[in-house]
Amino acid sequence: MTPPDQPAGKPALSVKRLTKNDQVVLTGLAVAIGVLASGAAIVFRHAIGVFQGLGYGFGGERLITIVSILPWWQILLVPAVGGLAVGVFVHNFMPNRRPQGVADVIEANALRGGRMSVTDGLKAALVSAVSLGSGASVGREGPVVHLGASLGAWISRRLHLGRSASRTLLGCGVAAAVAASFNAPIAGTFFALEVVIGNYALTALAPVVIAAVTGTIVSRLYYGDFPAFVLPELHTLTSFWEFPAFALLGVVSAAVAIIFIHATMFTDDSVSRLPLPRWARPALGGLAVGAIGIFYPHVLGVGYEATDAALSGRYELWLLLSLVVFKLAATAISLGTGFGGGVFSPSLIMGAMLGGAFGILATGVFPELSSGHSAYTIVGMGAVAGAVLGAPISTILMIFELTSDYALTIAVMISTTIAALITQQWLGRSFFTEQLRRRGLTVTGGHDVGLLRLVRVRDVMSVVFDALPPTTPIPEVRERLQHAPWGELFLLDESGCLTGVITFADLHETAFDTSNDAALMADNLARKRPTVLTADDDLESAFHIFTVSGEVNLPVVENHDTMLMMGVAQEHEVVLAYHRARDRARDEDSGGD
Repeated sequence: MTPPDQPAGKPALSVKRLTKNDQVVLTGLAVAIGVLASGAAIVFRHAIGVFQGLGYGFGGERLITIVSILPWWQILLVPAVGGLAVGVFVHNFMPNRRPQGVADVIEANALRGGRMSVTDGLKAALVSAVSLGSGASVGREGPVVHLGASLGAWISRRLHLGRSASRTLLGCGVAAAVAASFNAPIAGTFFALEVVIGNYALTALAPVVIAAVTGTIVSRLYYGDFPAFVLPELHTLTSFWEFPAFALLGVVSAAVAIIFIHATMFTDDSVSRLPLPRWARPALGGLAVGAIGIFYPHVLGVGYEATDAALSGRYELWLLLSLVVFKLAATAISLGTGFGGGVFSPSLIMGAMLGGAFGILATGVFPELSSGHSAYTIVGMGAVAGAVLGAPISTILMIFELTSDYALTIAVMISTTIAALITQQWLGRSFFTEQLRRRGLTVTGGHDVGLLRLVRVRDVMSVVFDALPPTTPIPEVRERLQHAPWGELFLLDESGCLTGVITFADLHETAFDTSNDAALMADNLARKRPTVLTADDDLESAFHIFTVSGEVNLPVVENHDTMLMMGVAQEHEVVLAYHRARDRARDEDSGGD
């Protein structure tokens, strides 16, 4: 029976309104994506174990002990055979014939409205699982991020969601994947917002947080509530006078990060110049990594066993320094030659070795002020990883979640911030944005760049223009110029193809001197190779061409081969179109109609 003060049907109406609320729907989808992404992370780790078992006879993470007793030829050949399998698969089945990772997620968010292929995500995960299982020196978190993002994009596409919702669900997949990998929901949340989505809007924050928490719960139900690394018992920092040492570690960490990024890109460039089929390059890289692994098995695979050993102080100074060099080299070779995988784990390992070595030296110089080499190991992990990934906030939070130590987190903040700042100032970009730059892509301004690429020149051009045949007499050219809508005349041949452009400035003295009119026609005075836009150019390209040419109006052609004239684009219309697209996107992000 309905109470007298409550109209009949009100509860049903409230439920109907609730299901139409975008945030409620995104919250429910965030839970689903959290379960899917964390489940995919678990399956991916098992897949690595399967391939690792095929190559080395052992599927666990404690690989160093097993590899150290294997024959040298097996250590050499397993990465090479795995590289051959990766190369052939990537060459035949992957888009653009290259592995995919976090950079592709950033590109999808910034430039494609959060759209990704789940099929490509599954294939990329397979490539990375084979790479890691065969001993390539890469990370498993990057592939899991890519897989989680592709699952979020798949749900968005199945439900026909808009651009804003798709980008948010992409971030949900990323957050859940990172949270499940490190048992760190806060770090997962901020990694998604800091690196992928690129902002901290409240509309995106709530679903991303829920996805990260859900992913963590699923991971803890399966693995238990354990941190990603075996951490030693930490003690309070000895003295604030130790902070200059942490700052110096940040400087050294920046140097390692910069060298690593340069080394990876240098390897990529060098291998591409070799007279070797692209599909064979990972096999060559596998041979090189295997050769390093014969002497330093610590560099093979994910490498968390080596990190745990460094954290517990079981490595001497010479080994720590050697592993910084050889882990950096092995990772650069693996990524540069075309193995699939990420850079998160290798960055943490390089940082652990660097921090451990730095801690031994610092403790030897000022033993009464040192907090112990384990503290420096953890700080080094955060500093190198934060600088390489360009994600200092999420890296700092991850270290805090792993240690639950406020004092040590302050040291991590100092070192990581300095390392990230120096790397940014030196390179101007992170590892991921450098990968995108080398593909000819820029995500500076992320969301805005994506908006520019969504709109085509054909959408903003005018079809009103004044055209003449090239044989038009000069007196008629003068007359037509006075009434031309853009102050320009476009010369078209019999097929309607653009052959030149004339303005009053192009007439020079002929504008007023009529003595040579009988000997001249439009084609004699026209600019024969005018700057043009094509109808399928996006607004980003149009902005660049307007800026370089200095023109305010440009002819639009079908393509550069036919030069078939289709219209005229005005610079101010391009700007207005961008602002309209941005306003629509802002309304969508804020939940407006």
